[in-house]
Amino acid sequence: MNTPLDPCNALLLDNQMCFALHSTSLMMTKTYKPLLQELGLTYPQYLAMLVLWETDGITVGEISARLLTDPGSVTPLLKRLEAEGLLQRIRTKADERVVELHLTAKGRALHEQAKTIPGCILKATGLPMEQLEEIKQALVTLRKHLRESLDND
Repeated sequence: MNTPLDPCNALLLDNQMCFALHSTSLMMTKTYKPLLQELGLTYPQYLAMLVLWETDGITVGEISARLLTDPGSVTPLLKRLEAEGLLQRIRTKADERVVELHLTAKGRALHEQAKTIPGCILKATGLPMEQLEEIKQALVTLRKHLRESLDND
């Protein structure tokens, strides 16, 4: 009997953790898409807004750290959110290189509209909340180990 780590099976697509994660991520994003279109947001914009709804007034560096991305890639996204009137980017007086992000009234109002999204996603998964929480915790642990592995290189 072949196991997933047998040389015969090691490179089969369906045995790849990376493909399971990637394809699930694609399906999750597709599930979010129509819900977010009603809010006028893309999925990356929604993630940024989640951080801002949680912590208004954070810096670009802080939001990029929370989103596990670099500031250069999050800046265009933030500029689009600013153009939509959802946030303001304000340079700090103490250090003009530091940009703080502040929600506008429109950005805060969008938070109320977004409150239905988690329930819609829960329903779409067909899984009980307890099982989803276990999966999420397993993924967070996996991410932590992968990050540590990269840091040790």
